[in-house]
Formats: sequence, structure tokens, C-alpha cells
Amino acid sequence: MPVTVELDAQYRQLREECGLLVRERGFIDVLGPDGTEYLQGQLTNDVAAIGVGEGQYAALLDRKGHMQADLRVLRVGTEAILLDTEPAAKDAVLRHLTMYSIGRDVQVADATAERGAISLIGPRAVEIAGTPPLRRFANQATTVAGVDVVAVGTRDGIDLLLPLADRERVVATLTDAGAVEVSPEAVEILRVESGVPRFGAEMDAGTMPAEAGIVEDAVSFTKGCYIGQETVARLHYKGKPNRHLRGLRLSGAAEPGAALRLGEKEVGTLGGAVVSPARGPIGLAILRREAEPGVEVAVGEDGVTAEVVALPFG
Repeated sequence: MPVTVELDAQYRQLREECGLLVRERGFIDVLGPDGTEYLQGQLTNDVAAIGVGEGQYAALLDRKGHMQADLRVLRVGTEAILLDTEPAAKDAVLRHLTMYSIGRDVQVADATAERGAISLIGPRAVEIAGTPPLRRFANQATTVAGVDVVAVGTRDGIDLLLPLADRERVVATLTDAGAVEVSPEAVEILRVESGVPRFGAEMDAGTMPAEAGIVEDAVSFTKGCYIGQETVARLHYKGKPNRHLRGLRLSGAAEPGAALRLGEKEVGTLGGAVVSPARGPIGLAILRREAEPGVEVAVGEDGVTAEVVALPFG
């Protein structure tokens, strides 16, 4: 479908000013002196390398190297690490980390009911948040509207993590300062344009990090063992993924979840799909190796086609 005037205005706000999105996220606190060592053996990235006020991107895998979740790992204190993940993946992460923590001096707790997230996106995000510029994953305790928050640097602005009970007060202060509330659909356009995969859209429990193109950001090959490490290392050093994250230039609007076919063969499933004011209909998908950039695939059953392109979109 065509871009609506309202969605187009939200997109411009995100690109030119500052958009505000109330996020739904899953939060898990990992506390105690053994927290770092424990997560070092569970997650794909080098948790021991991050100091207080720093963070990183990581994944939790099963023993065959398939993703159970992707996470933002934030060290908010000497013995306090905050994990931030997609809501649908939170219970699996919590169950796993609780199960394997027995016998360690570490407490794993679900903080989703108490903590909320607000994203400020756009060139004025730092100004409106009232925080110093923060590189991606850097985090800093501060106050907004008299509320204690953790400000986190993102690819496109600043996230504010805060007590859920105070969220509306903070939103009101930020909108008074010039932020404009936007819809998840508007923010999804930016994600797809940037070629960033999301768990529950392109990635799922059958995905390996190399297939999603997240190895550079999410995986350490020097830190030692973690669950699924052997498969990830073997694929990185000796093999080639059978599937790759690709961009799609669509001939028309399409629904996420549509089957993608090259000739008679199904080669993947459409993940995020948007109509971008700047680029028109585009999407993301993890496709089999033979659906390489330059080929055309059929999308669903409605006659829509797509050109496969390498990411990022040119």
C-alpha cells in the first residue's frame, strides 16, 4: 500500500528532528560477583571486556549454534549487568540463565514488569534527552523529569531505560521539549532501510549468527568457550553459510511471512517489509545461497516480485 501522509510525516521527523517511540522490551538483571564469568560462558560476545558504563551486542545460542535470542548487554554497575531483548525471547533467556546459574554467586531476575524503555531517534535526540552524546551501547545513569534513568547510546539516537511507573511523566517532558511520538511502523522503515535484522522478523530459533550477518557485532572468536561456540567457529573458519541476510527491492507492497521462491524452489521467507518514502517497497529476508544479489524471486501468491540485493541498500 502507498505511504500515508501521517507515516511520511513521522518518517521525516525521525530523519530530520526527533521521534519518540515507547518500546516494548524484555529486561533481565544479572547481579552478583559471578555475573560476568557466568555470562562469559553463555553468550557469544566478550562480556568480560566491557567496563561499567559500556555495553555490547550478543546472542544466546543452543548447542548446535542456533539463536535463542539476541541481546543488548549493558554493564550498569560493578556487579550489575542488564540484559535487554525482544519480549518474545525473554522467557527463553530467563529460563536458560536461571537453570544454569545453580551453584554460582549470581542472581538472575526478570525486571520486565518494573522497567520501561523510550527511544529517541533522530539528529536532535541527544539535545532533547539532555544527555551527553553516547556511542552505541555506552550507558550512563542520569535524570529526566526528576526520574532516575539509564541513557544508552544507539545507532540512531538515545534510549532511556526507566521505572515503568514513571514512563508517562518522562514522555510528557520529552514531547514538551520537542520530541514527537511516532508509530512502530515508522521506526520499522528505518530498521529495514538500514538492513538490521530483528529476532522474530528475519531471525528465529533456526538461525545461525553468520546467516543473519551479525557475527562482526555479536561474536568474539578470542574469548574462549560458550554454548554453541564450536559450530559458530567452524562455520566462520572452515565453511560458508547456506543462507545469507539480503535486501529485497519489491515490485509492490508485500506482507511479512510470504514465501520467497526462485523458480519452483522456496528459498526463504519475507521478514520485515515496508514502503519507504525514500526507497519505495523494500524488505529483508534470510535467503538460501543460490538466491544471490541480482536474481529475481517471487513473493507470495499475488504476483509481487523482488530483486535480491546486497546490504546495505545502495
